[in-house]
Amino acid sequence: MDRCVVLVDAGYLLGAAASLLAGEPARSRVTVDHTALIASLRERAEEETGLPLLRIYWFDAAPERRPMPEHRRLRVLPRVTVRLGALTRAEGRWVQKGVDAAMHAELSELARNRACADVVLVTGDGDLLPGMMSAKEHGVAVHLWALQAADGDFNQSEDLVGEADERRVLDREWITRSVQLREPVVAFPPAGPRPEIAKILAAPPAARPAAAETVAPPVEPATMPPAALKVVPTPKDLAGRTAQAHQQQQPPASASNGPVLRWSSDRGWVDRPALEAPTAADALPTLAQLTTAEQRWADREEDITAIGGDPHEVGQVFARRWTDRLGDRERLTPIWADYPRIPHRVDGELLRYAARFGLLAHKDDQIDEHDRYAIRAGFWKELAARVPGGELIVVDD
Repeated sequence: MDRCVVLVDAGYLLGAAASLLAGEPARSRVTVDHTALIASLRERAEEETGLPLLRIYWFDAAPERRPMPEHRRLRVLPRVTVRLGALTRAEGRWVQKGVDAAMHAELSELARNRACADVVLVTGDGDLLPGMMSAKEHGVAVHLWALQAADGDFNQSEDLVGEADERRVLDREWITRSVQLREPVVAFPPAGPRPEIAKILAAPPAARPAAAETVAPPVEPATMPPAALKVVPTPKDLAGRTAQAHQQQQPPASASNGPVLRWSSDRGWVDRPALEAPTAADALPTLAQLTTAEQRWADREEDITAIGGDPHEVGQVFARRWTDRLGDRERLTPIWADYPRIPHRVDGELLRYAARFGLLAHKDDQIDEHDRYAIRAGFWKELAARVPGGELIVVDD
């Protein structure tokens, strides 16, 4: 039949894109506009073969073969079919299983049933050689596409190249229309204080302006021994101090005169009591409490079809929904008093929402703290643009 089909090995395509743009094959180093990528593949395939597209098959792997958010977005696109293999952990790295076999089976079935005249293979794996030869024996023209390799390297099996009827190389200009290098997220504030804070701290105590007290309130020696400021107390330390005070029939350290924890924020180092009482912001309703069943369905639809899964974007989407459904944004004004702390219940809900997109998952046996910082930064960035008082908060991109 006079139609073309595209079979994409997503691990090869996106891994090669990461190598080209970031210098390493880690897919987490790039962001992908899947809608634009599918459109580019279709346009290029129809142009190269001169035939209308029947379908694009997207072959990828996922833990326990459960679709990730990107797979859910892909499979609702027109003329796209997603086939998933298993993603397993072996010898300290992730390995995909069953993807090559699935591509081989699909290629052979299409050729045997004469479902298409031309097949475009976007892969570099030599294991597909038998499938390619079988398709050619059934009269199907096989087009092999490669992605431009980093530093002039070769990223395809020579046997595949030698057996293909046509071969094309997709260059950097083509791939960057839909795949971009992910900007690194700074997980911690700069080592030194901001210039204006450093100037205040360098001045003699008598010459420091009164405004400096808002950055780091002085601690009275009587209430906090100098030695206690050298180490931030752990929860175990705080529990021990409370028990000791109880044994001595003394009231435990209160929020006003207890140990002081230091928080990093865009306002510099902010001292906060270790045992904080709930604030006005903690009483704000959560997004779940503000969301109707109809809105929950619409949110899920948007998550699957429109949200890319970038950590900043996820935090911004959550903040947008929360502020819109709260109605009176003036109710959010007290939240700035606790910046950069997000109300506890809302913060937990935000991180659970981010987990739907595969963020905060274990990567190389470590929880990805970079994502956690980026999610919260996106939350504050959106609130700063929408809530009264946000202009006083500086949120870095």
